[in-house]
Amino acid sequence: MNTKETIDAILSETGKAVLGKDEVLRRILTAILAGGHILIDDIPGVGKTTIAVAFTHVLGLDYKRMQFTPDVLPSDITGFSMYDKNSGTFRYMPGSAMTNFFLADEINRASPKTQSALLEVMQEGRLSVDGKTYAVPQPFIVMATQNPFGSSGTQELPESQTDRFMIRITVGYPEREDEIRILSGEKKNPAEGLSSVITPEGLLALRQEVSRIHVEESLYGYMVDIARATRNHPDIRLGVSPRGTMALSAMTRAHALMEGRSYATPDDVATVAPYTLGHRISLSGDARYAGKTAESVLSSLLSSLPLPSLKEE
Repeated sequence: MNTKETIDAILSETGKAVLGKDEVLRRILTAILAGGHILIDDIPGVGKTTIAVAFTHVLGLDYKRMQFTPDVLPSDITGFSMYDKNSGTFRYMPGSAMTNFFLADEINRASPKTQSALLEVMQEGRLSVDGKTYAVPQPFIVMATQNPFGSSGTQELPESQTDRFMIRITVGYPEREDEIRILSGEKKNPAEGLSSVITPEGLLALRQEVSRIHVEESLYGYMVDIARATRNHPDIRLGVSPRGTMALSAMTRAHALMEGRSYATPDDVATVAPYTLGHRISLSGDARYAGKTAESVLSSLLSSLPLPSLKEE
């Protein structure tokens, strides 16, 4: 299979377990190809775990899940050293983060110290225990969920930490017909029986292809103009950081690959910008009081900026 056929096969196979959420699956796969992590803001029971398990089956990845609660410790994620009396030495005991795909369920219920331990691994791709550094397996993907309702006992992620997620999305309720299909084919684990489309090595190869997508200088300028506009917008208290601009660039290239192209266009930028940048800005109090959202402000901002002109191929 060529690259486009492989991507379509991944989406088709995961879609067997996650009905009616094709756009959600596309966004998640785009972030995975871009080398990023995913934050899902949604209520329980809409299929977040099913999505994670489906992708691990189809991508051939090792998978671990942790339910985040106030008593989860940083060592539960990073691992710890245990004394081996037979050898007289300390032996490293891996934590939950030593995997390819880590589902952090309800991350906002853990303490800030535990959250920081996971976010450090996400950023660095390695972890430190008792002065020794251990690399996490590659590819390494974190999908974290948080419930936007029922804030009792939760620790909201600050902007500096949500910024480490490539995208933030919601899953939403299924359509009526899709929910009927879910009920008529009801089973305990919808991801059971899914076939692997590629291997972890194949996923790393796809990421290499993303890095080779051609992006014109004018398109980079367009991305920077978007970021700068968020930093000077009257409705935005905190604008997009350079890390956010880099995420927008990576998502743009990944989206171009998803579309079967070897070059990026302004449409790629406009498509991925809302869910790549929405969680990287903080609205002013007046904007929130007026009922504005990050998505609506970004949409207005994008429509006001002139599109770059690309050179003819």
